[in-house]
Amino acid sequence: MITVILYTAYRFLFLRPKIKTTMKNILVLVLLALVGFAAPAQVLTPQPSPAASTSTVVGLTDVKIDYSRPSAKGRKIFGDAATVLVPYGKIWRTGANTGTKITFSDDVKVEGIAVPKGEYLIFSWPGASEWTLSLYKDIRLGGNTDAYDKAQEAANFKVKPAKLTESVETFTINIGDIAADNKTAKVQIAWENTSVKFTIAVDYDAKVMKSIEANTKVNPNNYYSAAVYYLENGKDLKQALEWVNKAVEANPSAFWISYQKARIQKALGDKAGALATCTASWEAAKKANNRDYQMMNEELQKSLK
Repeated sequence: MITVILYTAYRFLFLRPKIKTTMKNILVLVLLALVGFAAPAQVLTPQPSPAASTSTVVGLTDVKIDYSRPSAKGRKIFGDAATVLVPYGKIWRTGANTGTKITFSDDVKVEGIAVPKGEYLIFSWPGASEWTLSLYKDIRLGGNTDAYDKAQEAANFKVKPAKLTESVETFTINIGDIAADNKTAKVQIAWENTSVKFTIAVDYDAKVMKSIEANTKVNPNNYYSAAVYYLENGKDLKQALEWVNKAVEANPSAFWISYQKARIQKALGDKAGALATCTASWEAAKKANNRDYQMMNEELQKSLK
């Protein structure tokens, strides 16, 4: 039907010279639209190894992993047998399709190895008692393990596998185990009954210090954040006290600020001053009906007696 319409339109346009130019232009547009409509539509079907992505922020660094997720489908995944999907000791693209890509927004350390910010492919050599993993600089390689060039490695390291109590049907990568100080996280690779993890370490101190220097000059409200950072990271406590005093002056009724001031005073060895500040913070928290800070101040008071 479309073919007949197109042929008729062609004859009408180009074999009848008396048609006005405006009308001819309109008909040309209609003809082009029909040609686009006539193009065959692509049939969409589910992919056997669908694309996936996981990301998080560690410290101040964005970490993102893009990969494909094959499923076991009754197959034996890891082992020495000839029938396994991923043989021990053989290079693996750590997933499917074009491989697995990890991206860091800042310089990091991976298992203690310095790795510049950027994009890398993750390759692995599974083993029964030890895995070797590498971060590969040339992401154009994709999943082509035959063209692997060791000179392109940004990092090469070994980790110990662990046996999972529950089987993982679909290949999965997670970023978790973020440390309390936000300086490390672990990437977990899990499939079948096997899990391996490797550690990413970040250093955000230089960024924070630079931000403190710039922003406390522009916005005095940042003195509070700067003081807490100094306290919790073992930096110059006298500087922290100076900053928190400025924050208290700007907002005397802020019980959360005076609570942190009491903590700084305690760290400096001024128990009497800390107790007085803590008591004032407790009273302000009670007036604001904030039970959380009342309890926090009560715990701090106990430690000062």
